[in-house]
Amino acid sequence: MALNPTDLFDIRSLLSEEERMIQDSVARFVDEKVLPIIGDAFDQGRFPHEIIPEVASMGLLGSSLPEKYGCAGLNAVSYGLICQELERGDSGLRSFVSVQSSLCMYPIYAYGSEEQRMQYLPGMARGEIIGCFGLTEPHGGSDPANMKTVAKKDGGDWVINGAKMWITNGNLAHIAIVWAQTGDGIQGFIVPTDSPGFTAQVVHRKMSLRASVTSALFFDNVRIPDSQRLPNVKGLKGPLGCLSQARYGITWGPIGAAIASYTSALEYAKERVLFGRPIAATQAVQLKLADMARRITLAQLLSLQLGRLKDAGTLQHSQVSLAKWNNCRMALDISREARDILGGAGITTEYPPIRHALNLESVITYEGTETVHQLVIGREITGINAF
Repeated sequence: MALNPTDLFDIRSLLSEEERMIQDSVARFVDEKVLPIIGDAFDQGRFPHEIIPEVASMGLLGSSLPEKYGCAGLNAVSYGLICQELERGDSGLRSFVSVQSSLCMYPIYAYGSEEQRMQYLPGMARGEIIGCFGLTEPHGGSDPANMKTVAKKDGGDWVINGAKMWITNGNLAHIAIVWAQTGDGIQGFIVPTDSPGFTAQVVHRKMSLRASVTSALFFDNVRIPDSQRLPNVKGLKGPLGCLSQARYGITWGPIGAAIASYTSALEYAKERVLFGRPIAATQAVQLKLADMARRITLAQLLSLQLGRLKDAGTLQHSQVSLAKWNNCRMALDISREARDILGGAGITTEYPPIRHALNLESVITYEGTETVHQLVIGREITGINAF
């Protein structure tokens, strides 16, 4: 019996029936609603916001949070499979869901008051309230502790001044989860984007994540009441906890991009005839395709075990770093190799590899660069901090 070219180790058999149903439903959505439009959206530099209602109605926003707040209450593996299928469509779509779920809804759930949870989470799950996550600053990059945005207490209010950069969903958002230096350490705030003094500017001329909204945020004496402060966390552990949630989803997402690139190259290689035979009949192309299948299989096993550890409550942040490092590098290499197999046809968005390759240049950089995650593992195995 022939093996599935995209699942050589029958990893699907390790999933529960519910997990398989969730993967299949998201896969159908991607096939029917995303793939027909995403190439044009990428060309146009446009996020396909018209699909947000269906994404929300499927329960994909905040999917791991409790049903009490209007969310689906799914396990970590199910969330990972959601990310994998969405990124098989496009990294921009997965990024939208990751930011909404892991970087905006999660901190309100984990660090917010019950009043804040009830005020925001149900509407965010329905896609009626869109969030963005304001941590990275123009000068900061991989050193978030070097934060210049400040929030100063003024009576019962806070006044925020500063700027954030490379913010997904910035110009779509109704609220921003903003991290700022205070007299009592770094704290998080829920900032309505219609607040006086708040400005979001779209980042143009992107060659990556073109089907995604990327923004710069500016805060000029933005005044919010203390009721908008996240009361249950102080210090960098707040935003870093959010990033660990998002990075977990990112370990799964690039698998989808890799599968899309690999399958397009596999199909093309069977059909493209040169020198009297399909290029899939040559040793050079078979070696490339076999290596893609090998690396995808290893990444699938890595993320599945990571998800099981997360569901068991034993996940360590360095394990997430290893998986993000491995799987982003895997997907970026495969998308480039797939583009090569496609030849000249591979430089157009008629085929997915070049679009995924360009997107993955961002995915391998954001939420911890490849080098940062390598150094996290270096510190883990040596006990020495080289940052």
